[in-house]
Amino acid sequence: MSENAKWYVVHTYSGYENKVASNLQTIVENRSLQDVIQEIKIPTEMVTEIKDNVKREVERKTFPGYVLVKMELNDDTWHIVRNTRGVTGFVGSGSHPEPLTEKEVEALGMDKRTVEVNYAVGDSVRIVDGPLDGFIGTVDTLDTDKNQVTVTVSMFGRETPVELELGQVEVIQ
Repeated sequence: MSENAKWYVVHTYSGYENKVASNLQTIVENRSLQDVIQEIKIPTEMVTEIKDNVKREVERKTFPGYVLVKMELNDDTWHIVRNTRGVTGFVGSGSHPEPLTEKEVEALGMDKRTVEVNYAVGDSVRIVDGPLDGFIGTVDTLDTDKNQVTVTVSMFGRETPVELELGQVEVIQ
């Protein structure tokens, strides 16, 4: 895997995002380019729709008309992506693609950062970040996939569950 790979935004015809992503994936597999074109993603979010008084979860594209590609940019990869059916171009100035910044990649949730947790449900923990910094509580739930932990803390004489990110708490030794 190349360390030089960065995320680029590829513009597609409206409604062609899935087709572009699958065509690109097929090209990458057929030509064994996994080391230079590493990931292809279509940013989506889960949205609750209410239609005819019925609630349902629907996956919706966050940026219709765009596909994100993590790749090492060179003439070959540029031509492969640019000449994929349905692609209208890269996002950037002129014909030069601009990679996403670290902040943009983080905001889009593209690169998952794994957090090692050394605590479990029922453990006593100290909150080390945020408005409740210094509070001590007990872990109620732990969801490593969503990077969330629910801790019950005693505030104003009342037990209150608080949702935090995994890195905001540490186990009390």
